[in-house]
Parts: sequence; C-alpha cells; structure tokens
Amino acid sequence: MEKAFNRQKVLLAHLQPTSPSPLLSASICAAGDSAAYHRTAAFGDDIVIVAAYRTAICKARRGGFKDTFPDDLLGFVLKAVVEKTNVNPSEVGDIVVGTVLAPGSERAIECRMAAFYAGFPDTVPLRTVNRQCSSGLQAVADVAASIKAGYYDIGIAAGLECMTVNGIRSVPQVNPRVETFQQARDCLLPMGLTSENVAQRYGVTRQDQDQAAVDSHRKAAAARASGKFKDEIIPVTTKIVDPETGIQKVITISEDDGIRPNSNLAELSRLKPAFKKDGSTTAGNASQVSDGAGAVLLMKRSLAAQKGLPILGVFRSFAAVGVDPAVMGVGPAAAIPAAVQAAGLELNDIDLFEINEAFASQYVYCIKKLELDPEKVNVNGGAIALGHPLGATGARCVGTLLNEMKRRGKDSRFGVISMCIGSGMGAAAVFERGDCVDAPCNVRKVESNDLLSKDAR
Repeated sequence: MEKAFNRQKVLLAHLQPTSPSPLLSASICAAGDSAAYHRTAAFGDDIVIVAAYRTAICKARRGGFKDTFPDDLLGFVLKAVVEKTNVNPSEVGDIVVGTVLAPGSERAIECRMAAFYAGFPDTVPLRTVNRQCSSGLQAVADVAASIKAGYYDIGIAAGLECMTVNGIRSVPQVNPRVETFQQARDCLLPMGLTSENVAQRYGVTRQDQDQAAVDSHRKAAAARASGKFKDEIIPVTTKIVDPETGIQKVITISEDDGIRPNSNLAELSRLKPAFKKDGSTTAGNASQVSDGAGAVLLMKRSLAAQKGLPILGVFRSFAAVGVDPAVMGVGPAAAIPAAVQAAGLELNDIDLFEINEAFASQYVYCIKKLELDPEKVNVNGGAIALGHPLGATGARCVGTLLNEMKRRGKDSRFGVISMCIGSGMGAAAVFERGDCVDAPCNVRKVESNDLLSKDAR
C-alpha cells in the first residue's frame, strides 16, 4: 500500500501546473473518452504557438510575386517570426518547411538558403516535408511532436509554394501496373476531375459551388477591408517586371491580390466547366493558383512564459487519414472527426473551422456531411478568394484561425484546420485559444479501484 501511495505522489507531482493554481486532490480520477474537456489550469509542457506570419498571397504568373524567387519568399517569413518575438535564431532547434511542387532536393536547398537570408546561423538545421496540400500543417504537427518528444525546445514550421515557378504537372512516367489497381490509377486523376467526382457522387450542384465561391470572396473582402489580415501578413518589398516594357520596379506587397469583392452568381454562372465538358467545376469555384509563404514559431508553454512571449494558441491534436483517391476532396470529412476525438472533444465543441477550399464541391460536401454551422466555417474567406499556394496553405491557416480566435476572445475557444490531400487523404488539427487555458479539471471520478495496481487494493 505504501508503495502505491508513493507512486501516486510522484504522478501528482508531474501533474502540478507551472503557474499558481488550485492543487489537485488525491482522489482517484481519470480522463477518458467520456470525460468532458474542461480546463482551468495551464500545463508547462503544452506546445504553444507564439507567432504566425505569412506573406500576402498573390496570383501565380501574373500577381505581385511573379518575379520573386521562392527562397526570398520563405526568407521574409522566417525572419519575421524571430524578429517580431526577439527570439535568438541560434536557439531554434529545427526548421521544417512544407512544400509540394518543386523537385525535393532543389527546394530543400532553396529553403536552406532562405534560412541564411533570414539570419539563422549554420548550426540551425532545416528539412522539408511533402504531404501535398497539407504540407504546411504537417510541418506544424511535426515540429509540435518533436518539441513534445524533447528533441529540441523551439522550432519553426513553415510553408512555401511558388506556383509561378513550379506548376502542377502529371507524373512523367507511369508504371503499367496501375492498370490493374483501380485506386492506384485514381491517384493519377487530375484534381479537377476528383472535384467533378465529388459533385456527381454526392449531389453538389453547380449553384451550390458558385454560391460558396461568392461567399468566400465576400467574406475575404470584408476581412481585408476591416484590416483583419494585417495581424498575419508581413509587408514584403520586392521587384516586379512589366511584361511589355521589361521595366523593373520596386513594390511593397501587403495585401492578397486574388480577392474579387464584386464576385456574383450571374458572372460565375457564365463560366465554362474547366475539367469536364458537362461538369460543374470552373475557374471561378476552385482555388486559385498562387505564390506565398508562411511561418509558425512553436515552443513549450513554460519556455514562452520564461521569455515573456504572448501565447497565440495551443496545439492540441493532429490526424491524417486516407480516403478514396477518386474523391480525395472528402478528406476533411474524415480527418476532422479523428482530430477532434484525439483532442478529447466533440464537433459541437469547436467554435471556428478553417477548411481549405481546394474546390467548392468538396468544401460544400464536407460542411454538409459534418453538419457544420456555415457561420463557423472560413469566416474570413478561404482559398477560392485568397488563393492556395499548396505547401503554404497550412501555415497560412494557423495565423488566420488563431488571430480570429484571439479577436473573438471567450466566445472562441477551440478551432480546427483541415484540408483534402491529393491521392486521397485528409488532414486536420485542433488548436485552443492561447489565453484560455489556465489549471486542469478534465477529469472524472472513478467509483471503483480497478485502475489501481494490485498492491494498493
């Protein structure tokens, strides 16, 4: 019996919050599937986000970043997260960059170059990660997991895509074996055709899709007009070349250039299907091809407190799941419940959702499938209006979500970021508002002693 009580004292010592808070009682308690998530104290080992910044998102090949090198784009955001927090770059244990379209080794070298541009010493390592459209979010999850595991104390998760330089291409040489594996063959489907499959299989109409596009532009335009994006966008001074005269000039870009405030159903209805003759996916109700970068600075709560850094959000859970490649857009409908459950929550506990609008068809389907309140989803617009620089989208969403949760205060505690993934997957992560966690009571009393070791009975 004495051994059991000593073990319990050790366990309780580990559970003591790092900030002053009511002490836990020695009552036998457990947090399980049926335990309500209700925190009233902060844990020093929470993985927190202390900064999240991005460039503006610009149209590929004709937008503000068409003449900007990819490594410069990344360098701007890497520099911003350390400068704005006064974190010493040499303290960063790793930089993980989500990026998709560029050849892996070439892009990894460019990202390493960007770290030097941003002032990081050669002692700070960097790697890239590619899980298609979720790469930026995967980078955040990877850094959070590494800090939790004790590999390092501070990490940066970033995302980069320059679709001006690296466009979407088909697989150059296909293994003949795909002809005998239907789902392997479906991995090669153009993303636009998977959108058509979702619309046809699940009854998402052209009007549903066009309305989603109009709503995205309307909300994004309102957010931009009210200055909401200023909390997450860093102004970038770069060069742009006039395609007709060849004259180069210096410009500063601080706003997304794909938002169309006057988008309307009448104009969208006149657009022809982009991927299938009798289809419903058009250039107007699909995400824009874009250039952009974002970066997120993570560390343990105890270290953030020690450094006096404000906590923007807390990383709570992550899930990646597989779905049928032919309808890859349904990924969020499978990934969101998995991530929410992993956080010990239910869907109705989530106050805000950022679901990537790869295509309006899959976006509309996922909202309906999960029975989400549209007023909680993409409240500042999404990729149809803002653009979708593939590897950067996850990092962009972190800043957009957490800043909106901060503005809403006590009315917004938990948020979810999710996206579909080419070749048939979905990813999602749950975040908690940074100023909302304070001493733990997500526990319930256990009526029997079945959970105790035998020598304590």
